[in-house]
Amino acid sequence: MLLYVTIRPLAENDSMAELTALIRSAYKSLADMGFRYWGTWQSEEDTRLRCSEGHCLVVEDEGRLVGTLTVKLAHNDGDPDWYKREGVWVVTQFAVQPEQQGSGLGSELLKHAEELVMSLGGTEASIDTAEGAKHLIRFYSKRGYRHVGHVDWSGTNYVSVLMSKCLQVTLKTERLVLRPVCMDDLSAAL
Repeated sequence: MLLYVTIRPLAENDSMAELTALIRSAYKSLADMGFRYWGTWQSEEDTRLRCSEGHCLVVEDEGRLVGTLTVKLAHNDGDPDWYKREGVWVVTQFAVQPEQQGSGLGSELLKHAEELVMSLGGTEASIDTAEGAKHLIRFYSKRGYRHVGHVDWSGTNYVSVLMSKCLQVTLKTERLVLRPVCMDDLSAAL
């Protein structure tokens, strides 16, 4: 139930210990499936660094952090080419407390991330997950994310599926629809 949650930017006084525990707890079921996501073992310093690389959002429920994600631009040499495209923002360390999963909280948090990306001038929100995490691939697909490639991250024990969603801010009149150009438009024009 989403009646009392607040989705907001990470604050200076938010606890990195609490945020790290949230991420590890959310990713535990993936670890139990045998996947070595960074979120399954990251330290408080890792969490702080990952949050500082972009715009971190948290979900607060009655004073407790129950969800988080960070949106950022790709900046590392090892990032996939898709993530380095103009207008593409990456959603990372997306986590929702296990008891809140399935409540709609993750969808709402992802929607806020997409709105944030659009407010920053982005036209695509991209994310990756283990190829074997079929439930997560279905979750993203239902929300308009499409398969755009694969990446084999160092430090993990799986190949990731890259997924991306064209964010269409539209201005509609009776005869006109104006929206940003997305990556799929380029291939359609060729």
